[in-house]
Amino acid sequence: MNTTDTDTAPTATADATAASETPAFDWYTLQKQAHREFGRRVAAVGDWNAPTPDKEWTVGDLVRHVVTEQQWIPPLLAGLTLDQARRRVEPLGDDLAAEWNTYSSMATAAWQAAPSDASVQLSYDTVTVLDYLREQVSDVTIHSWDLARATAADEDLDQALVEAVWTVFEPQRDALEASGLFDSPVPMPDDAPLQSRLLALTGRDDRR
Repeated sequence: MNTTDTDTAPTATADATAASETPAFDWYTLQKQAHREFGRRVAAVGDWNAPTPDKEWTVGDLVRHVVTEQQWIPPLLAGLTLDQARRRVEPLGDDLAAEWNTYSSMATAAWQAAPSDASVQLSYDTVTVLDYLREQVSDVTIHSWDLARATAADEDLDQALVEAVWTVFEPQRDALEASGLFDSPVPMPDDAPLQSRLLALTGRDDRR
């Protein structure tokens, strides 16, 4: 997944009908779990220049991407426009583990304070806080696996996260590749583990 918080497409919710038909998840709790998944893998990084499943990114690039996404969250949830929020995003320092801890905490606090039905301006649309949250949880979850694969860490993701993110991505199966932000889906048996099928939707193959 090669996106930022302000130019992610397709949207986290395909449409209101699809959202109403998906199981109910506590996305605020899932956000904290996704950050724990990513954070423990950041803490274990030994080589910031190692390659990742995101072909153009090193481990350092991947972590910078995810940390930068967290920088955007508080100003956007506060109702700022993209231009206003952009002025709040500061260059990251060299200690990416520390930067992750700082901005992860700030983003988590912002999510907890934001009304789920409030509007958030992103580059491609104006969405609700809940839609933006679903999108961000999905992004951090997938990149947690990327980081695990890149660093030879534990690749098993929290099952509740996998189940929730599946409900975001599976209805958009065709749109994901068309967006240009994902590689082509990887053929995967229907009886494969759900995590494998989820990753396959985003062009990732955890069998190799």
